[in-house]
Amino acid sequence: MKKSLLIALACTAVALPAVAQNKIDNRLGDSAEVLRQFLAKADGIPRPLLNKSACVLVFPAVKKVGIGLGVTYGRGVIACRTGADFNGPWSPPAMYKLDVGSLGVQLGSSATDYVLVVETNVGASKILSGKLKLGADASVVAGPTGAKAAGANDPNVDVLTYSRAAGGLFAGASLASVSLDTDDDANNTVYGKPVTASQIVRDGAVTTTASGKAFDSVLAHASPKRIQ
Repeated sequence: MKKSLLIALACTAVALPAVAQNKIDNRLGDSAEVLRQFLAKADGIPRPLLNKSACVLVFPAVKKVGIGLGVTYGRGVIACRTGADFNGPWSPPAMYKLDVGSLGVQLGSSATDYVLVVETNVGASKILSGKLKLGADASVVAGPTGAKAAGANDPNVDVLTYSRAAGGLFAGASLASVSLDTDDDANNTVYGKPVTASQIVRDGAVTTTASGKAFDSVLAHASPKRIQ
């Protein structure tokens, strides 16, 4: 009996990291597909606004949190342009969290995809510095789509936000008061060592993994060079 229990525990110990890795691989794959769809549609994210961006965050399939479940975060990824002025190629993706506790009625029973386009270097640096609240620590507005995007050139806006409910239309999303934070546990799992989002994105501490290449590929194809 003791031997069987030890074997079972050993198998569980081996399986847990694999399960965690699979979840993160799925997160990266889902994020890449969400971003591709947001960029492919005429009513999605306008390409000129993506070309101006320093960073992009994607949170796929964020759901309303039930009381008492102990889950308060939508989980996604961030990638930024490398270089001191965010003008280089796209970085490897880092894992990030979106606090959904303040979203309230915005979240229904179906999942909602969110994409945040960071337009300013100041906003990008603030997001990468650690936990912050949108609207308080970085200015945020619902992102324009279609013809409205032509006049979207406010240098005081750090972040443009977009959303899409399952099977629904693309639209700007009001995410003021929502908090963002790095998902260090997931980053450690992806890259096999303790590493922060800033180290991944800014310091070149890692290289893109096989599971992260699809996400970087979407960005590199859609906006290979920053145009400010």
